[in-house]
Amino acid sequence: MLNKEKVKLGIAPIAWTNDDLPDLGKENTFEQCVSEMALAGFTGSEVGNKYPKDPEVLKKALELRGVEICNAWFSTFLISKPYEETEAEFEKHVAFLATMGAKVVGVSEQSYSTQGIQDQPVFEGKHEMDDREWDLLCTGLNRLGKLSKEKYGVALTFHHHMGTVVQSAAETDRMMEHTDPEYVSLLFDSGHFAYCGENPVEMVTKHIKRIKHVHLKDIRPEVVKQVREEKMSFLAGVRAGAFTIPGDGCVEFEPIFKVLEDAAYEGYMVVEAEQDPAKANPLEYAIRARKFIAEKTGL
Repeated sequence: MLNKEKVKLGIAPIAWTNDDLPDLGKENTFEQCVSEMALAGFTGSEVGNKYPKDPEVLKKALELRGVEICNAWFSTFLISKPYEETEAEFEKHVAFLATMGAKVVGVSEQSYSTQGIQDQPVFEGKHEMDDREWDLLCTGLNRLGKLSKEKYGVALTFHHHMGTVVQSAAETDRMMEHTDPEYVSLLFDSGHFAYCGENPVEMVTKHIKRIKHVHLKDIRPEVVKQVREEKMSFLAGVRAGAFTIPGDGCVEFEPIFKVLEDAAYEGYMVVEAEQDPAKANPLEYAIRARKFIAEKTGL
């Protein structure tokens, strides 16, 4: 069983309100979101656009519910903009996370990303980096990770993601190989590896020593097949229900949990399952996810 003292469970607000598709869950308030997270039995949350920007206001709202901030997404543009532009925004972001008590920041390289383009098929048109761009990415990540760790005590975890320059197993491997383990860790996302046809169990096994944050995400294979065949965009796939909670799709979580357990993983495991809340009631799905994790891990 995973260690209850060392492994915490969180859930992302994207099930309640989707920052990339603002009409999904527009009726759901911040207060409802964090109250239902707590009601479902989660103690950690990532940050959504509806969350108060003032740390004191946010802390008070979360403390009332026994919830803490464990991570927040950050978009880097290391291969398409001057490094200094990314660093300036990154430092503000990490300073906020440190104030909130978070121990990791989830970074995704968004240069040339297709994930937010409504009419771009997600399985086509992905940017492939050349050697110069790979060097810019890995060097930039090392610099950001050093700043984050040494100045704020926050670990940089890199989020591989559909539609971005680091999506596949090979791309993830190359990014890991050419970054410093001291400053760059992996945000392992079961759903994104499964979505692009990779084996999540192989990837968690290969990179377990450098995983510092986990997204528990499942996929509905029939919807992913539809996305591929009908040339749908990433966001159209979200609307159609490509993602779901652990245990509701085709990802095998028991071997993933076993790898984490055997490696004495410490940190957060976060349920991140963006769906249309009008079709998938967020509280109902959060409770189902919490029950599944309890059954499989003892947490």
